[in-house]
Amino acid sequence: MSTPHRITVIGSGFGALSTVREIRQRDHHAEITLIAPRAELHYLPGIIWIPCGLRTREQLIVPLANFFRRMNVRHVTGEVTGLREGGRVVDTTAGEETNDALVIASGGRFIKKLPGIEHAITPCEGIAAAEKIRDRLSTLNGGTIAVGFAGNPNEPSAVRGGPMFEFLFGIDEQLKREGRRDRFKLVFFNPSAEPGNRLGPKAVKHLLAEMERRGIETHLGHKMVRFEADRVVTEGGEFPADLILFMPGMTGNAWFDQTDLARSPGGLLKADAQCRVQGSQHVYVVGDSGSFPGPDWMPKQAHMADLQAAAAAENLVAGLRGKTPSATFKVELICIIDAIDHGTLVFRNPQRQIILPSTRLFHWAKRFFEHTYLRKYR
Repeated sequence: MSTPHRITVIGSGFGALSTVREIRQRDHHAEITLIAPRAELHYLPGIIWIPCGLRTREQLIVPLANFFRRMNVRHVTGEVTGLREGGRVVDTTAGEETNDALVIASGGRFIKKLPGIEHAITPCEGIAAAEKIRDRLSTLNGGTIAVGFAGNPNEPSAVRGGPMFEFLFGIDEQLKREGRRDRFKLVFFNPSAEPGNRLGPKAVKHLLAEMERRGIETHLGHKMVRFEADRVVTEGGEFPADLILFMPGMTGNAWFDQTDLARSPGGLLKADAQCRVQGSQHVYVVGDSGSFPGPDWMPKQAHMADLQAAAAAENLVAGLRGKTPSATFKVELICIIDAIDHGTLVFRNPQRQIILPSTRLFHWAKRFFEHTYLRKYR
């Protein structure tokens, strides 16, 4: 019997865990090592419900010990610091790990260069950020809440705007429920005149109309200059803010700089259509860490990472068996923009764009998806 292949996966988010499942389906004997600081999945799509109390920290953290046992995965508790020998050696804070093939699914890093960004909360940094929003909202008696996002100027696709619309509409709905919406002004800001244009022109029109319907002001089309403790400053003017939620654009992990891997203009790992890191042997990238060929609206979301994970696993296993990797991934965006008790469905692929009006059904569909998705890892 041949020696089992040694496969290392970096990360413990959607892309990494999907990759583990996909590899195990194709190779029952591979020795899979996963490197991550914690044996936990943090279900970040659910943090939009933390400020209103629909979700708590405990409900969104899934311990992975059972999943690792079922998948026969060895977990290394540590952080990656660099790669050597073309990716065959991974340097970590817990020592070095060798492999026959490597999958990098360690997510992206938010660009924190804007002056005064410490005055803003970046929601998708994790559960603690959402708890901070919850706590700040509970102490405010009124004022202006500013919600916005921006992209990576060198990488238009390295942006995650969808959750910010959910925080915006969710906070609006929450304040109404609490009977204090009239004491607050909500302002949505974005450097683009058409925020959310990756969701499609129909979606942009719908989102802006929804803001108008809800009495949410907009400050659009002006480059960001800085944040101050009590205001947002852009090239097109400034406005006061008692609470600022801001999602900056994304770039690659800091440890990428300690490697020879090919990089995109925005600092992500440059991938081909088979999810291989260009110019590397048996090194693949999945999810937010990668810059992939495709339309400029290709989303940074869990669904896309799952699709890339299937292609990467198929190609990795084929390559290790001496075959030519040929699997590609389809590009599609599926998003339910939730507002506590109802949601709007947005779908986009290269052929069509669909936006379905807000209903309670889509809110419950989002909750059902969360339940079924997490069941795979519990």
